[in-house]
Amino acid sequence: MDCYTANWNPLGDSAFYRKYELYSMDWDLKEELRDCLVAAAPYGGPIALLRNPWRKEKAASVRPVLDIYSASGMPLASLLWKSGPVVSLGWSAEEELLCVQEDGAVLVYGLHGDFRRHFSMGNEVLQNRVLDARIFHTEFGSGVAILTGAHRFTLSANVGDLKLRRMPEVPGLQSAPSCWTALCQDRVAHILLAVGPDLYLLDHAACSTVTPPGLAPGVSSFLQMAVSFTYRHLALFTDTGYIWMGTASLKEKLCEFNCNIRAAPKQMVWCSRPRSKERAVVVAWERRLMVVGDAPESIQFVLDEDSYLVPELDGVRIFSRSTHEFLHEVPAASEEIFKIASMAPGALLLEAQKEYEKESQKADEYLREIQELGQLTQAVQQCIEAAGHEHQPDMQKSLLRAASFGKCFLDRFPPDSFVRMCQDLRVLNAVRDYHIGIPLTYRKYRYKQLTIQVLLDRLVLRRLYPLAIQICEYLRLPEVQGVSRILAHWACYKVQQKDVSDEDVARAINQKLGDTPGVSYSDIAARAYGCGRTELAIKVWVCWSMSHAQGSRPLRAGTLTWVRARLGVFTVLLHLKNELNRGDFFMTLRNQPMALSLYRQFCKHQELETLKDLYNQDDNHQELGSFHIRASYAAEERIEGRVAALQTAADAFYKAKNEFAAKATEDQMRLLRLQRRLEDELGGQFLDLSLHDTVTTLILGGHNKRAEQLARDFRIPDKRLWWLKLTALADLEDWEELEKFSKSKKSPIGYLPFVEICIKQHNKYEAKKYASRVGPEQKVKALLLVGDVAQAADVAIEHRNEAELSLVLSHCTGATDGATADKIQRARAQAQKK
Repeated sequence: MDCYTANWNPLGDSAFYRKYELYSMDWDLKEELRDCLVAAAPYGGPIALLRNPWRKEKAASVRPVLDIYSASGMPLASLLWKSGPVVSLGWSAEEELLCVQEDGAVLVYGLHGDFRRHFSMGNEVLQNRVLDARIFHTEFGSGVAILTGAHRFTLSANVGDLKLRRMPEVPGLQSAPSCWTALCQDRVAHILLAVGPDLYLLDHAACSTVTPPGLAPGVSSFLQMAVSFTYRHLALFTDTGYIWMGTASLKEKLCEFNCNIRAAPKQMVWCSRPRSKERAVVVAWERRLMVVGDAPESIQFVLDEDSYLVPELDGVRIFSRSTHEFLHEVPAASEEIFKIASMAPGALLLEAQKEYEKESQKADEYLREIQELGQLTQAVQQCIEAAGHEHQPDMQKSLLRAASFGKCFLDRFPPDSFVRMCQDLRVLNAVRDYHIGIPLTYRKYRYKQLTIQVLLDRLVLRRLYPLAIQICEYLRLPEVQGVSRILAHWACYKVQQKDVSDEDVARAINQKLGDTPGVSYSDIAARAYGCGRTELAIKVWVCWSMSHAQGSRPLRAGTLTWVRARLGVFTVLLHLKNELNRGDFFMTLRNQPMALSLYRQFCKHQELETLKDLYNQDDNHQELGSFHIRASYAAEERIEGRVAALQTAADAFYKAKNEFAAKATEDQMRLLRLQRRLEDELGGQFLDLSLHDTVTTLILGGHNKRAEQLARDFRIPDKRLWWLKLTALADLEDWEELEKFSKSKKSPIGYLPFVEICIKQHNKYEAKKYASRVGPEQKVKALLLVGDVAQAADVAIEHRNEAELSLVLSHCTGATDGATADKIQRARAQAQKK
């Protein structure tokens, strides 16, 4: 353990920081990082390098090269930059690369260098050019902030829904600020900038001067500023060599540190984790890395190469030409177990397991010590938690073996946490592999935004379909959320491979997808059609028609012609829709039945409002009523809106002379209003329950009178109500109330169901109460259910029923029911003599 903590560095008395290698980088960089524009995505994301940018002196004929790598240095894309000069690079939350140009245009590229789209930051930015830019992340999405040549700021908080905001002017600002950053406070994006000794905060309405509390005197300028990953904390580096740390609102000071270096750092980022013992800031110069916090001493590292810092939720990634490392605060569970001379329960359990493997009696001594202190459960939990924070699989296994060893001596330790940790680590180790290059930590994977669904999306973006499918199958995710979704993405990617023939692509899709549930062949065909591969779209439609209509039968002659005809009609339809006004287009459709049918199918998936207009035009009240019922549940969340839509549906059904559908719709409206009233008066969840489930919920809540009133209001038959009440009371195991209910009046369902449901609940004592009340025709079955074979035999002999005698005889066992079996055989013999 002493050796294991060799790379631990104390920061003050309460926390340790460690730096370990993630990957040995194998990228072939021809230039230093300082000579490139660099952007690295958080959550173990990719790295983008724009080599030979315009800020470096180079021959005009040499074009810049944009390279994209995984976090392990595996190349993902490389392309010559043919657009204008780039000022800044950054990654969006969806792992799209944003390239901010000098003219204010932002070009968006995919992970594999495919151009997605572009947008402009406005005419003012175009006229004044871009001096600097920042890409930042908020709860709304990814934002871009621009500093123009006129020293004005423009930003958009979400590039997915572009809304440009021109920030207020800073009074007297004649030159670029010494440093600035984007802040997110109270769900609003702000700009914080430094001009000499002054700090200014810009919001959408005003520019205000702010002063950090407790700032050391003598500051004449701020050289660098850094906001934490969660935008809660801020660090300021001054020209006096002091680093001020406090809240991002600049209302509270956390600490201040004098690093005795006045030169401006290359980078400054926060390095902390949720519930951190010691919040810290990492500062990087050319060949020095310093970790500072609320402690008199700092941690210092020598940088052998030009390096780049990437802030993460629970630490900092540091990569250079040769290595990629992770610096973070040692988690509490790991510190308790591995620190020198630790007597924590987890440390003792780990030692006990190691001694057990050596077949040493010390294992028993360690284990007894933990048990005497009553800390064995805590020890197991510590080992499980610490395993999640370890990067090396060998140490993970060692800790999990210790946890498994400790579990053997606990009577009731829930296995969920151990099983889940094993599953999570297997997934994490798979994606951390050098060839995948996503160095996720357990904290980011389990506790924050990067859930398993987001991780699968990132694997799909990297076109790692086999690994994504293996993870889905290993975690047993539902097909629609897992394998089916990934196969659909794979098929859409497959149709874009223009170097593969249509026949081969269609065959591969058909073989791989087959009749996989949840896969939309229409989306795949649409993607193929959008790529200009009409024949491939036809073949995909044929595959869909075969899997849904023909099953495994061979393709009929003429099917291709049939699909081509309909695809041609559909193409003409879309052209006419764009060329004609709405009225003329609808009139044209009325005279073309096949075109009208195809357009209705299109509207069902793409344009629901247009579908409603078509039904109105044709006076198709039946379909119109069905449309409003679907709309009431798909689009309306408020109960009032849902009821209004259902009323419209009922009116349409009356016009269609479908009284049954109209009455059923009115009953549903009545039920919804009643469920809302029940929620207001009783609490709980009633909305969207069926009528039967509503009655059952009332009974389970002890509201029997309301349940009976509801049954009367909706004319639920007595037999059905008795079944509902019987099942609900049995689930509650309210045997006293069940007995009262059975005696309230004569049961319309008989008393055998009472016996059956008591036996189902493993209560034979209660079942015997009702066995005596069962009618003669079901008496034998009831007695057998309660285990009274002898009495069942007497009743069967009395009835002289051969089927009942055979049934009782099948329940007789040789050891205990021999006399009963003999009695039945004698009764059979006497019956045959007569």
